[in-house]
Amino acid sequence: MTDAQMLAAIRSQALALMAQLTAQPKPSYTLDGQQVSWNDYLQQLRDTVAWCDRQLQWLQPSEVHTTGYTP
Repeated sequence: MTDAQMLAAIRSQALALMAQLTAQPKPSYTLDGQQVSWNDYLQQLRDTVAWCDRQLQWLQPSEVHTTGYTP
């Protein structure tokens, strides 16, 4: 599996989890002193997708067109 394929798989999994969380939202709660915040988890998933997008963009070949000028 290439890096691009791995990043695409991670991105896809994060998007699937985001779809589940937004389809059936849950309240945040505290259990035995441990805080569970679904909004924070959703934000972490969004950050993961954005990071994957940046990495995938970086892996894509790019081409720069320039024009030389000599006075």
